[in-house]
Amino acid sequence: MSYRVRPAKLSDAPELARLTLELGYTHSLPEIESRLHALLLRPDPFIAVAVGDPIPLLGWIAAERRLILESGDIVEIVGLVVDTTQQRAGIGRALVTATEQWATIEGVSTLWVRSNVARTASHPFYETLGYVRIKTQHAYVKARGFD
Repeated sequence: MSYRVRPAKLSDAPELARLTLELGYTHSLPEIESRLHALLLRPDPFIAVAVGDPIPLLGWIAAERRLILESGDIVEIVGLVVDTTQQRAGIGRALVTATEQWATIEGVSTLWVRSNVARTASHPFYETLGYVRIKTQHAYVKARGFD
């Protein structure tokens, strides 16, 4: 199957929502549309999609440029998903490569990826692309009402 990588646009929201379900996140289409709209207005995220035929959207990647006090300027891949029927076809690699190219244009030389320890299939994928595991960490969340 042939495909190409391009920047995401608001009309991609239904397919982004479909693929996001494959990551295990529950959401509504209006939520995804609202978030995508807000992200597309910001200067620092990178959101790209792989499009093909007959499957309109094969995968997506989202990355953010961040200035971190202790680490400096970095780009972090915060989301990557490829349609389960299209995995191992080079789509994930193409999306990561597009992100790396964007980081280079932005003048950033360090990319980070955080991968859930439960997503064991993704770990060798990133290592094959040259990413090195530097630590394992716990993630904590606190809901509204920070009292």
